Amino acid sequence: MPVTHGVAGSSPVQTAILEEAFLNRKAFLFFGLTAKSAIPKSRDTQSSQGFNAALRTLRFYLVWFAVKFLSYLYSTNHRITSMEQSSFKVDQYYITKVDADKKSIYCHHDVMGELLVPTHKHDKAQMLYAEGDVVFVTTETKTYFLPARHFIWIPSGVAHSIHPKSENVMMRNLYFPVEKNEDEFYQSEGIYPVNNLLLQMMLFTNQWNGDLKKGSPNFVIAKAIKAILPQICLTNLPLELPLPKDARLGKILRHVENNLGETILFADVAHEFGYSERSLYRLFQKDLKMSFIQYYTIRRILKAIELLLERKLSVKEVAQEVGYNSVPTFSNTFFKILGQRPSDYLNGEEILERK
Repeated sequence: MPVTHGVAGSSPVQTAILEEAFLNRKAFLFFGLTAKSAIPKSRDTQSSQGFNAALRTLRFYLVWFAVKFLSYLYSTNHRITSMEQSSFKVDQYYITKVDADKKSIYCHHDVMGELLVPTHKHDKAQMLYAEGDVVFVTTETKTYFLPARHFIWIPSGVAHSIHPKSENVMMRNLYFPVEKNEDEFYQSEGIYPVNNLLLQMMLFTNQWNGDLKKGSPNFVIAKAIKAILPQICLTNLPLELPLPKDARLGKILRHVENNLGETILFADVAHEFGYSERSLYRLFQKDLKMSFIQYYTIRRILKAIELLLERKLSVKEVAQEVGYNSVPTFSNTFFKILGQRPSDYLNGEEILERK
């Protein structure tokens, strides 16, 4: 019958890791006894000098074992804490609470506090607004890049994981029940800039948390936020990149990622990875549904947004960091994708064009 070494009341995470620690403890003891056996049992058979050398060896091993074992105990405790915190957040919030009341609008605002929300989904649609830094949202087919002062709309039932660049990102979430005959806007994932009107409405919800019951004043206000989205969010920004299915293409995209500060030519990439330009073009279109230049351009601009939000570099320096030798060319490309100049974005000016 197997012997368990968990503590009564321990979580499955604690039990598994503590059992692993027990096995490692036995290994440490085994090596310790092995080292001890190296010491002669009698001074009659060994010189005093040899005995002292063996004793020093034993002391070395004992200190080494102690340091290693204490280090292991520390890492074990850290793993228990981090894994339980992650499990707590998923079990207690993202899954169990959002859909508990099918008719309510669920509200949750908080500093992220972690660098990963594992893959999950909910019956309600999600409006996620980020402040302070960049957030990556990954679905089965794409990775979305959510910069500060933007929101992402995630329809009901879409599995996704959330990866903030910093634990200090402020996440403002509203989860809406699906209604009959909804506008097409609510059927698709998308990233949209937040104008002053929408920003003020989101900030008004700052003190809310939990279920907003149908018929309550807060429910009416939150529903109004949802209702105006199709009217003011007219441009779904192309701030996402598809995930490659072909391993060969994955290597090429990693090459692009590692060399964003250089000017990368399509012909050079094809030659370096052993493709003709025509065959590599077809591979991009088949797997990613976009050309190399489209992927490369979007990735450079996404990196530029990250750098601008850090507020450490000038626009010219950011342009150089993402491989643009000409600031006007960089500014024009930035404008085509985001609808504003990088200097305006750096200064935090309103993104959405007035219609």
